[in-house]
Amino acid sequence: MRWVHIAIIVILVAVIVIFGAQNFQSVTVTFLNLRINAPLALLIAVIYLLGMATGGALWSLLRWAYEGAKPVKG
Repeated sequence: MRWVHIAIIVILVAVIVIFGAQNFQSVTVTFLNLRINAPLALLIAVIYLLGMATGGALWSLLRWAYEGAKPVKG
């Protein structure tokens, strides 16, 4: 089973490298009055990492609220 996991990771890394190589053209992103020119693959990676961070923080907050709402046994 270990080799299956390693094979899946290798395939996903290969897909990510190919995606990054094919989408290296520069794009402009505008938010409010900010304009950023950066490669598309880099912007997607940054947005993905921000999503992971905010999703993890939300999950942690919800778990903390759920644990705090449990009645105390005793």
